[in-house]
Amino acid sequence: MVRSFKGILTSLVIVVSFHSVHSLGILAYAQEQTSQFSGPNSVGATLKREDTKKPSIIKYDPFKSVREPYFRFKKKIKDKYGLAFSFDYNSLVQTATESPGDKTAAGGVARAYGRWDLVGRNSGNTGTFVYKFENRHRLGTDIAPEALGFEIGYAGFTGTDFSDNGWELTNFFWEQLLFGGRLAAVAGIVDTSDYVDVYSMADPWTGFDNFAFLNNPTIPLPSQGVGAAAGLLITDNVYVLTGLADTNGDPTDPWESVNTFFDQSEYFFHIELGWISSLENKWSDNVHVTAWYADKRREENVPDGWGVAASFNRLFAQRWEPFVRAGFADDGGALWEKDISFGLGFYTQEKSGLIALGLSWGEPSEENFGTGLKDQYVAELLYRIQLLQNLTLTPDIQLLVNPALNPEEDVIAVFGLRGRLTL
Repeated sequence: MVRSFKGILTSLVIVVSFHSVHSLGILAYAQEQTSQFSGPNSVGATLKREDTKKPSIIKYDPFKSVREPYFRFKKKIKDKYGLAFSFDYNSLVQTATESPGDKTAAGGVARAYGRWDLVGRNSGNTGTFVYKFENRHRLGTDIAPEALGFEIGYAGFTGTDFSDNGWELTNFFWEQLLFGGRLAAVAGIVDTSDYVDVYSMADPWTGFDNFAFLNNPTIPLPSQGVGAAAGLLITDNVYVLTGLADTNGDPTDPWESVNTFFDQSEYFFHIELGWISSLENKWSDNVHVTAWYADKRREENVPDGWGVAASFNRLFAQRWEPFVRAGFADDGGALWEKDISFGLGFYTQEKSGLIALGLSWGEPSEENFGTGLKDQYVAELLYRIQLLQNLTLTPDIQLLVNPALNPEEDVIAVFGLRGRLTL
């Protein structure tokens, strides 16, 4: 069955990619309106969000005299040369009520990223170089937040992307728009979490902290490495997105990632069919189904596998956004075999602030963690506060019920505080 699923999915990837080059319609559509076809964590979406004036809690801004000339300079560079760039620093500290090991973790992520329109600027057929460099590190603790979940016995991540990996190259790809911006494709070093099974709160810097509410734990998204993807807007509301990526990608060693893509030929394939209310609201009004297949990873002794996931979220009255997400995995290195999550977001301060609650049930993978484990339940509540134009704070609490790798505990609470500074 796995081989048949791989054959069907591979054929669909080839057909959709070929059809995209000869058809009209794309989830990118107008670059200035929607950044690109990928999700809210992508470089394009992040740059657009940072260029938007946001109401803040603190009306007096001590950095205004410095920030405004700096942003005028960035706009001048973008207007004259087509280069949009930015920097940010994200920090997270978390502490757990119980743990057989470390209970506290703190980490930071410094990032530099940008988009440079190099071909056909303002033509609708723009070719853009996209880059993102990161440094992920601990902040005075023995472990980084991404390791805290397993330290306390939870089969998952309580602080997604806050690792201790050091320098990483997470984006280094070409994005091409064609047919007046109605077709887009990317190829290079990509991050599949930017565009596979995304929705509006799938951003570890501005949304939830727990992996259960960011990227579906039943989808074994590979680390950043060589890959390609294409998107197609079939009608004004129906889209398809497909691609492949190296399952052995390593953002800390990008040259080795290039080698593994061609030498080991072990790939993650994905295809997604979805509905959006409009291109402007493509992440907040989105219903989609995602299918994937992952090749066997021989050196890592990870079996091949496949799975499907579904997602629904819809924005009401520009304030309320409920979501429901689910997934199933048959091996392939997925963290969980089954997952259902749902929740509600409420936007404050003209959408610059966010209060969100997520609830999740998950069945950990027997292939990864062994048999006889309890199902896990997760609840997360966060409040993102826009303190200044370029500074947000997000207090957060997570409740982990029946942590699968710590049968001694029924409930563990994790308290967190995340900060984000943009430049």
